[in-house]
Parts: sequence; C-alpha cells; structure tokens
Amino acid sequence: MNEPGTLLELLRRDGVVRASDARLTPLSGGVSCEIYLVEDGTEHFVVKRALAKLNVKADWYADIIRNRHEWEYIRYVANFLPAAVPALRQCSSTDNYFAMEYLNSGFSNWKQLLLAGKTDWEHASRAGKILAQIHGYSTGDAEAMRLFDTTQNFFQLRIEPYLLATGAKHPALCPQFETEAARLAGARECLVHGDFSPKNILVGHERMVLLDCEVAWYGEPAFDIAFLLNHFFLKSLLHAPRDVGMRRMIEKFWLEYQNVRASPEIEPRTGRLLLMLMLARVDGKSPAEYLDPARQLFIRDFVSTELPKEKFSLRHITDAWFKELDVFK
Repeated sequence: MNEPGTLLELLRRDGVVRASDARLTPLSGGVSCEIYLVEDGTEHFVVKRALAKLNVKADWYADIIRNRHEWEYIRYVANFLPAAVPALRQCSSTDNYFAMEYLNSGFSNWKQLLLAGKTDWEHASRAGKILAQIHGYSTGDAEAMRLFDTTQNFFQLRIEPYLLATGAKHPALCPQFETEAARLAGARECLVHGDFSPKNILVGHERMVLLDCEVAWYGEPAFDIAFLLNHFFLKSLLHAPRDVGMRRMIEKFWLEYQNVRASPEIEPRTGRLLLMLMLARVDGKSPAEYLDPARQLFIRDFVSTELPKEKFSLRHITDAWFKELDVFK
C-alpha cells in the first residue's frame, strides 16, 4: 500500500490538491483499494486507488486497471442517474486513481444499518429500482459493451475467488460451480456493478448512492441481483432467532426490480447464483466476517441440500431458508 505522503505529492503534481496544509486521512473501505479523505483548504473530497494484492488472507491479485473501470462506470451511470453515483472530480489512467465527491454525515452505510438490525423496506425498493434501471438502460448498448469488456477482471475478482475457489472445497458440488463459472464468463447482456452489496451503498434522505464499482462488467445481470439478495439472507441468519424483517426486504427488492425490468427468465439464473454465493461467503476467498462457526455450518448444510435439487425459484429458496432458520429458536 502506498503511503499517504507519496499520494499527496502525486495529487499536488497533478493539480488536484492546492492548499499548502492539505492532508489525507485514511478511510475504511473494502479489501481491494486504498481510499482517503482529502482536506484541501475548505474543500473536502475522496481519492481512491486500487491495490494489486487485495487485503485478505488468501493470495488474491487483480489488475489495477479496474480503477479505470470504476470511474467509467460512475461516468456511464451519471448520464441517466446522476444522483445514484458520486460526482467525479479528477481521473488519472496513468497513476490509477480518481477523486470524487465526499458524502458526509448525511448518509449512512447500508451494511452497518443491516448489521444493527435496522431494516427499511423503502431502501430495498430503491435499490431494486436503481439496479433495474442500470441493467435496462445498458442492455444492448454497444458503447457499454465496449467500455466494460472486462471479463478478465471479473474472473479475477468474482469468478475465481467466489465460484472456483469455493467449488474446489466441495467436490460433490464442484461440477456445478465450474459449469456456472464457464457460463458467467460467456455472458453478455448488460452493465453489471459486480459488487452490489450493502457495504457499497450509502443511504440518505433523498439519495441512495452506489460506490466501489471496480468490478464493473458487461455480462450477467443475475449476478448483481443474487449478490445483494445474498446479503439479506446472511443478515437474517446473523440476527436469528430475532426476526428483523429481512424476508420482506428480499421480497421488496425483487418486486421492484421486476416492476422496472420485467425479466422472468432471470429468476432461475439468480436462484442458482444465490445458493453458490451463500457458500462462497463461507468457503470462498472473501468470507463474511460476522458468521460464527454454527452459522457457517448452517450455510454449508443448506446449500449442499438445496443446490443439487435444482429448484431455483426465489420463492422456493426463500421458503426453505426461513423454515430452516427455525433451528435457531
């Protein structure tokens, strides 16, 4: 990881920072980047730069060109949903960083709200609507297909660490994981965020803002849907036996997505990916940090039972999941 002082010198050189007493403060974020709050006189903004080796225990490397994919995603979405992404200030393809709007205390991180058991159905509906609008707007867009021809990046950040690494630990399920990995690698339908997770979504009174879109890819929309739904399922497991309303969040998100972008054929693809991503958050390269051993075992047992059935309707998976959660009562 680069030192803040070195990055500050780079920002001065590029004219991004002007005040003599400007300073950088590290911000918490994901495992894949360094991110700083920049205080430049009276101006406050954020600078982000990708890491070549991600901050996880496993050896997980990815091309830092994904930094450019992220700001290209922000620029693309800003054309039709400007409030749903942070405003960009400066982008550098040579040094792989970009500067963007600082979203202050008027926003809450959605993951932290869900970890605290604070659910709001309106948040789920807004997320479903935004995601469906992005998927719908970009479907069949040749320019988006060109900009986000990033399957290699998606392989490094999602297919290998989430599907192939997980399948390798479960020999009985491995053929299904490998088949799905190959299918994803060949998918080309619309612009996919790739990390559509509550940790990357800020909620305010009037805006819901998407962050951390460095996995952006022109591919399979079911991945984004399953990725977010997986977080709702895992949070319901975290809080069990307490019912914090996660089932209703699942239903609201899915209903709003379908209302905006009706796509019946996407449901079985979403259900299959959902089950695989559940197991990936236990045995993949990015395990969920909040699941204790008993809950990890619950997921292993659930996926090992459900995935071979090949019943991938969301209603079936949801009914089975919440019925099995009764074990924690």
